[in-house]
Amino acid sequence: MSKMDPPRIASAARGIRHVFIRNLDLLAHIGVYRTEQGRTQPVRINVDLGTLDDPNTGDMLENVVDYHAVEKRIRAIIAEGHVRLAETLAERIAAACFEDNRVKSVRVRVEKLHALTGAEAVGVEIERVR
Repeated sequence: MSKMDPPRIASAARGIRHVFIRNLDLLAHIGVYRTEQGRTQPVRINVDLGTLDDPNTGDMLENVVDYHAVEKRIRAIIAEGHVRLAETLAERIAAACFEDNRVKSVRVRVEKLHALTGAEAVGVEIERVR
């Protein structure tokens, strides 16, 4: 495991499957500073979900947590309008993920890609457990 890999989530012993979205790059209205108001800036979202692992899914999408549905929720949250803090955006994404009762844990990383000169990204990572 490299330094950039998140800790392992999937566990057969605990009946947990790992569903994830990596490096979802979007434009968001985010920030507290005057220069961040009234314009979008690029953010990168990473989501790791610990979900109930049922090996008998019947190859049916409705029997698993759908990462496309999670992505749509993230886009809808960003479309709601300006948010001041990356922490707030991360909490909203985590709450949306818990709308699916099969989700037992959520890790969300929100990175602002142009916030600091000379830095690739700044941001926050949260983890919540049901």
